[in-house]
Amino acid sequence: MQSRTPAARAGRPRSAAADTAILAATRAALVELGWSKLTLGDVAARAGVAKTTVYRRWAGKNELVVDAVATLFDELELPDLGSLRADVEGVVLQFAALLEQPATKTALMAVVAEATHDEPLRQRIREAIVDRQKRLVVEGRRRAQGRGEIPADESDPAPQIDLIFDVIAGAVVHRTLVSCEAIDGDWASRFTALLLGGLAGAGA
Repeated sequence: MQSRTPAARAGRPRSAAADTAILAATRAALVELGWSKLTLGDVAARAGVAKTTVYRRWAGKNELVVDAVATLFDELELPDLGSLRADVEGVVLQFAALLEQPATKTALMAVVAEATHDEPLRQRIREAIVDRQKRLVVEGRRRAQGRGEIPADESDPAPQIDLIFDVIAGAVVHRTLVSCEAIDGDWASRFTALLLGGLAGAGA
């Protein structure tokens, strides 16, 4: 798994405690102040570090906020519940619970909104959040293949992994952040049945 903190710059030692404090302060500032009013100076004050400590680690607000969001998503783990269906339901519920947290919801929506007119920021989101979390799909497929639930790969699995991730993440994000509807065990079960069975195979 990739590091949950940004890579250190050459010649500058890093403090994991400082990184954790800065990223937590960033999320708190976003909830309280919003994107437009958040500054690296305010984050430094909240984290109890010097401004130079923040500026040495992050070139600007965009990078800092993306990393603050990415560390939250890095906490997601695919539960091993004995079947592909149960594993998918488990990660869907875990993902939904994470999105319900004010810090996650505010930070994610703020950075996505800002990225609509900032291509470098969109790229950073893809690399730091989207691409890293595709590990959950890779792990789920590996387990399911080991159990004999799905066949082993006969071709490049990357396109399918991308599609599976987009379907799951898109559905959960849309329901929680766009439709503002709760995700419970029943919804997770029906969604997973549709995902695994397809439109023709999943009952209402």
